[in-house]
Amino acid sequence: MRMRAVLGGLAIVATVALSRRPSGREGAEGKQSSCVAAGAAGFCDAVAGLTAAFRNPLLSPNQAGVLPPPGTTGAIDPAVRQANIDGTICRPGYARAARPTYAVTDAFKRHLMDVQHPGERMADYELDHLIPISIGGAPFDPRDLWLQPRLGQANAGDKNDLAYVLWRLVCEHRVPLPTAQRAISKDWTQAYATYATPGAIARYHFRHGDADDD
Repeated sequence: MRMRAVLGGLAIVATVALSRRPSGREGAEGKQSSCVAAGAAGFCDAVAGLTAAFRNPLLSPNQAGVLPPPGTTGAIDPAVRQANIDGTICRPGYARAARPTYAVTDAFKRHLMDVQHPGERMADYELDHLIPISIGGAPFDPRDLWLQPRLGQANAGDKNDLAYVLWRLVCEHRVPLPTAQRAISKDWTQAYATYATPGAIARYHFRHGDADDD
């Protein structure tokens, strides 16, 4: 009961502190919140950290199925290079045209389901390109394909959001293509924390039809 009271009090104070936060239009002096002025800088930092976590939640790599199996290391299309991205992956419709036919991918997905998730629903998993086609992933290479859960934390939708952000950053020449490929294949949850920030989400609005990510 005492712990509930403490947590409740913290929630109330956090709400008040956040509600009194200055807007981005104020100057540097205005950015000092009232709780900092009152000598509670540590608490203010904690509140700010919680706020950031809610806006861009940490995607834990420790949950089963969040990261691909060890054999899925990622594979790239050698025809896609930094020098030709404007004529390949950044050209509208590229990923859609490069993707293998449904008959090919569906058969491969069924095989993986039988081996890795027998008896489970195919609809609960997405056949995911670890390195998306939209940033030069191999269209059909077993090293780049895995079954990613569509439900739960750090799911296929989250990774698709990351893929879209990386596609935009690469095609705007803000992130080099090899950097994006390495980041998403090494640990996509860490790449999400780095690139799929609230600012990037707000900037790009996730118009997924442009990239046709996976």
